[in-house]
Amino acid sequence: MTAQITPPRGPEFARILSVGSYRPARIVTNAEICTRIDSTDEWIRERSGIVERRYAADDESVIDMAVWAAEDAIAKAGIDPADIGLVMLASITYPYLSPAAAPQIAVRIGATGAAAVDISSACAGFCYGISMASDSVRGGNTKLAVVIGADRLTDWFDHHDRTLAFLFADGAGAAVIGPSDVPAIGPTIWGSDGTQIDALGIGPSFIDQRNDPVANVPMLYMQGQSVFRWAVGEMARVAQQALDAAGITADQLDAFIPHQANNRITDALIRALKLPDHVPVARDIVTMGNTSAASIPLAMSGMLDDGELPSGGTALIIGFGAGLAYAAQVITLP
Repeated sequence: MTAQITPPRGPEFARILSVGSYRPARIVTNAEICTRIDSTDEWIRERSGIVERRYAADDESVIDMAVWAAEDAIAKAGIDPADIGLVMLASITYPYLSPAAAPQIAVRIGATGAAAVDISSACAGFCYGISMASDSVRGGNTKLAVVIGADRLTDWFDHHDRTLAFLFADGAGAAVIGPSDVPAIGPTIWGSDGTQIDALGIGPSFIDQRNDPVANVPMLYMQGQSVFRWAVGEMARVAQQALDAAGITADQLDAFIPHQANNRITDALIRALKLPDHVPVARDIVTMGNTSAASIPLAMSGMLDDGELPSGGTALIIGFGAGLAYAAQVITLP
């Protein structure tokens, strides 16, 4: 007789218990950016909505920022770090291929022994992590999980590149995921379009760099118009699918928190979703720039801390970026 495996058992539902953040102290204005590129404050604001952004200090690593954001979320959740069974880091700027950053983060936040893994899904990484952490809690494989988005993008672009230098910045945000008595994380609508991998990324490869260290230093690249058209067209469809899957209409939302890529993309998504004026929309990009995987938890944490969003309210989050990867879900705010 074949032995029967005992399946894992967990709670029926999971939720975001808290959100934390870390914002570097150094503020970089458009005026400073324009000392390095041929542009103006007016042009940058018109094209992106960005007024200023944050740059990490020389001694602030991706791991440091991730730890500080996670510690903020853990303190807000009021949990014992020793009870955390899963740590996930969404990042594309941790500068080592192996070992992963997440096991190092787990030790520093007091979750020694927790399962730990890095997610390389760029700006969609945080939403990917929320989905996987929710499934892990509900499946009984972990009691509590921490999902972190942290990126230090300033290490990975040419600061004299007029097409990129005004966009990207540094920061970290984190969420604690745990059991819930009611549905609080909706179905995830996610996917990718690998036919457009040349639209956005960091390259060339480290093998190319080994062969020619001078000519092949990996740097951020982006086909701005292609990414913009894809985000405006496809992400409106994905966002609506996430609402439909959760059984929520746009007018029932208490917040819309998209990846902070560009205010013009956000405006286009608002129009496509026919989002009512009373629904608060994240505009963290104005003062933080594009922080990739960190942008959604940074924006959510900031709006909650400032009292702009109601605890227990309903929010739509959506991340999209290199891959081209995307993910969206409706959540209950902590």
